[in-house]
Amino acid sequence: MTFTQIFAHRGSAGTHPENTMISFMEAARVGADGIELDVQLTKDGEVVVIHDETVDRTTNGKGFVKDYLLQELKKLDSSHKFSKEFGVTNIPTLKEVLEWMQGNSLLLNIELKNSVFFYPGLEEKTIALVRAYGMENRVIISSFNHYSIVHCYRLAPEIETAPLYRDGLYMPWVYAESIQSKAIHPSIKAAPDAIIKSSIQAGIAVRPYTINEESKMKSLYSLGCSAIITDYPEKAILIKRKIYGIH
Repeated sequence: MTFTQIFAHRGSAGTHPENTMISFMEAARVGADGIELDVQLTKDGEVVVIHDETVDRTTNGKGFVKDYLLQELKKLDSSHKFSKEFGVTNIPTLKEVLEWMQGNSLLLNIELKNSVFFYPGLEEKTIALVRAYGMENRVIISSFNHYSIVHCYRLAPEIETAPLYRDGLYMPWVYAESIQSKAIHPSIKAAPDAIIKSSIQAGIAVRPYTINEESKMKSLYSLGCSAIITDYPEKAILIKRKIYGIH
């Protein structure tokens, strides 16, 4: 029996500051199968882990990520709304995350945030880091920019890719195959049961986002969905264990 995998969205983002090392460590602690994170480039060309194009929402800074040098970004507090519980925490580099992952067996979904700003070289730099740490078999590269996905496949056919999308896509398994992707990462709103089933039957994994409600988790587990991407990995794991009878 194949169990639905659990990917911690930006780490354990529902309970810890998103896209920070403590959030990723929490996902590992509770037993997630993988983590999902977002990458962008700094002004000096470093690959950093942050979701928004600006630092305004998740840090005590202001402005675009692309306008900051790495050493300037590192001075910001990215504890977001969790500062009282966890104190000051900072924006990690992708290199820091990959270094930490050498000590575990988690999977890693890297989302390239290159739809608003193009970030020339983001694909090449991300792939170079993945290869440098021998993570090719543990990484999935996803993006809403599907040109970027195709570019990644051409640069590194050994690394899995998955298009992200928000709106209804007709026969998405056919589309995924056409761009050499082995999976799709749809918004759950664009992934009715029939689409999930047909995709899996066609050999294309389905990892919908962002699954936080218990009823939706149960429904996707019973459907045999390949994976879910959730802000609450611990909650998802407890529900999964009950459903599958895992102790």
